[in-house]
Amino acid sequence: MSIGKTNAMRLLDAAAVSYETHEYDTADGALDAVSVARKINRAPEQVFKTLVTESAAHEYFVFLIPAAEELDLKKAARAAGVKQISMLPLKQLFPLTGYRHGGCSPVGMKKLFPTYIEETAQLFDRICFSGGRIGLNLESAPEALASCIGACFAPLTRE
Repeated sequence: MSIGKTNAMRLLDAAAVSYETHEYDTADGALDAVSVARKINRAPEQVFKTLVTESAAHEYFVFLIPAAEELDLKKAARAAGVKQISMLPLKQLFPLTGYRHGGCSPVGMKKLFPTYIEETAQLFDRICFSGGRIGLNLESAPEALASCIGACFAPLTRE
């Protein structure tokens, strides 16, 4: 079956970033990142979820963290250079990014927001992340992804 190109795939293609696609079944409703990791046969540490946050000054930041981990908001704010951040309300995700919950890719949002990737991503040759629609993950070298979206690596998860 041919996979239709998503914005994320088109932008990675344009940047000459090599990636692999992983489609997975969504019929069971298990769309959390740990379930996705199991479905695409990858370790949860290698599958990254995309989280969007907002500062008090209405600045937006994107964070990629491993599937089973939790974002430490203090570490995230420190990485972003702001005093405090909070998770973006779900109802604002699509209007802001163009992506729906469960299919939010760090590549191809309506605007390129400052993006930070959990530093443990650098332990892997390749990491997986949302391909821009529910049921699709992409796998690429973390450095290539970071270069494509201007992301920085930082400690972001709770200990």
